[in-house]
Amino acid sequence: MNFNLNEDQLAYVELAQQFSVNELAPHAARWDAEAIFPISTLKQAGELGFCGLYSDPTIGGLGLSRLDTALIFEQLAMGCTTTTAMLTIHNMATWMVSSYATNATKTAYGPKLTRGELLASYCLTEPNAGSNAAALATKAVNTGTEYVLTGNKVFISGAGETDVLVVMARTGEAGANGVSAFVVDATSEGISFGRKEHKMGWNAQPTRAINFDQVQVPLDNLLGQEGDGFAMAMQGLDGGRINIATVGVGTAQQALNDALAYVQQRQQFGKPIAAFQGLQFKLADMNTELVAARQMVRLAAFKLDNKDADATTYCAMAKRFATDIGYQVCDEALQCFGGYGYMKEYPMERYLRDSRVHRILEGTNDIMRVIIARRMLANDAQPIL
Repeated sequence: MNFNLNEDQLAYVELAQQFSVNELAPHAARWDAEAIFPISTLKQAGELGFCGLYSDPTIGGLGLSRLDTALIFEQLAMGCTTTTAMLTIHNMATWMVSSYATNATKTAYGPKLTRGELLASYCLTEPNAGSNAAALATKAVNTGTEYVLTGNKVFISGAGETDVLVVMARTGEAGANGVSAFVVDATSEGISFGRKEHKMGWNAQPTRAINFDQVQVPLDNLLGQEGDGFAMAMQGLDGGRINIATVGVGTAQQALNDALAYVQQRQQFGKPIAAFQGLQFKLADMNTELVAARQMVRLAAFKLDNKDADATTYCAMAKRFATDIGYQVCDEALQCFGGYGYMKEYPMERYLRDSRVHRILEGTNDIMRVIIARRMLANDAQPIL
């Protein structure tokens, strides 16, 4: 196996790094402190192709692999965790449109989504259907001329600011087989948004509930066929788990970079604190675990790109491991700063706050363990290597 990046991948990394350093990092603290959703910066990202990374080129996407996409998101996350996380969500929704929408709907929404002219939210979670997504209650009734959408979604990133909603709703029987997916214009009559949630982190993107009250959705806006929605959602989440794991790795890498610079210039007892072996051991462990997390994420991306039968399990393992390790590295990096790490004038506390939610969204890490264990305990299960 060749773990080295090829020339194209190195070019993607360089472009993303430049955007991260110049357009994200200088503003991330202010966006967080003032809860600013940087729409203009997201649109700039779209101009570089970052809003349609793995979407079909026929609608303006770059058609990159999930591995290539992970390389880009890691660099972007080093500049701003929250903005990059929003880009991952937009990319997931845009990919669903490019993969499953009718030609008319692709034409209407696809190119604008991949260019970042329209921004998208992904609407799956409900008040009583979090980890058990197959139990969602939002309904879409086919009247013969349109669908009528009624129900509630919660914890929706970008809600109230984005233009397009990819919505999972029940069109049939109870359970997973009765769920369908729709593209919904966020300005449609009957849509209302809850208050902006006050969160521990991810302050540079709004999170709101959405209420759908008899919202009229064109028949053409169904993604795939009725009953395909849950399978689509799970397929989307495989990639989403790689995405958010990558964001966790990128954030942790920046935290480690900052800590490494700090411990070499911070003086105590007449020498830099990097000279103390106890701190050296901490740095060594942080770096080792972060490299392991990165490689697991890239392995999962490779498995997904190659349609491996166990891709879902690899994605779950990568998400569980990388987001746990990412948070731990941010915590240890903050510790290297001592009391200064706890102060908002330094970015360490922001890295920690923003990283915490990665262990919850795209399926909690406990649900990841359920997915992994089910695969291990399946009849005639072979080892996961």
